[in-house]
Amino acid sequence: MKACLNGGRRVEEHPAVPVTAEQLASAAVDAVAAGGEALHLHPRDRLGVETLDAGDVGAAVTAVRRGCPGVSVGVSTGLWISEGDVRRRLAAVARWVDLPVAARPDFASVNVGEAGFADLVQTLHQVGVGVEAGVWSTADAQELAAFGAAGWTRILVEIIDSPAETAAATADVILARLDELGVAGPRLLHGEEAACWQLVAHAGRLGLPTRIGLEDTTIGPDGQPATDNAHLIRQALNLWTAAATSR
Repeated sequence: MKACLNGGRRVEEHPAVPVTAEQLASAAVDAVAAGGEALHLHPRDRLGVETLDAGDVGAAVTAVRRGCPGVSVGVSTGLWISEGDVRRRLAAVARWVDLPVAARPDFASVNVGEAGFADLVQTLHQVGVGVEAGVWSTADAQELAAFGAAGWTRILVEIIDSPAETAAATADVILARLDELGVAGPRLLHGEEAACWQLVAHAGRLGLPTRIGLEDTTIGPDGQPATDNAHLIRQALNLWTAAATSR
């Protein structure tokens, strides 16, 4: 179970969204205590805006690692963070090589469908950061197969903007296509907002890892507002386990 602590969500959307390095560390400690086994976060700058700046990334990772030693920590490289500027994103990530090893993320997620995917994967490997490949569609699966083997940390099958009632079927199509194409690497299945909980349960039925946190939803499976990331983790583990035992 991976905890996705904040994403691009604002405090105005939920008061427990962690923004500063210290808040991320505190949320991470609680999420791990609740059963989170890996951590995904979006570092922010002093204004609370998502950033790829080495100083901000290093500060966030260092704080989280201090609170959660031995737990793998990953960050986003979403192209929106650099306002769609492929070169600026690549240059920012390349500067992570100047961070002490302890301040570098263990892995970073890279969306296959974004421009600059191949160059960014190469750069992450050069700076010693593992890569999670974000697959949103069968077209992304095809693109990933064409790219070839790259020792992926994980293949993230991410069902984005899908109605809850069709999310599981959509996931099955993408997972099947990855298998048909022979794409190697551990799978993690998750969704967001309305489809989030259906996919946590579906991951349990399939025996796949999943993720949960305030990045993906602020609402529990019962439709009630979540207290914080740890609350979501506990609910997701209960749902995943129940689905897994029903297989």
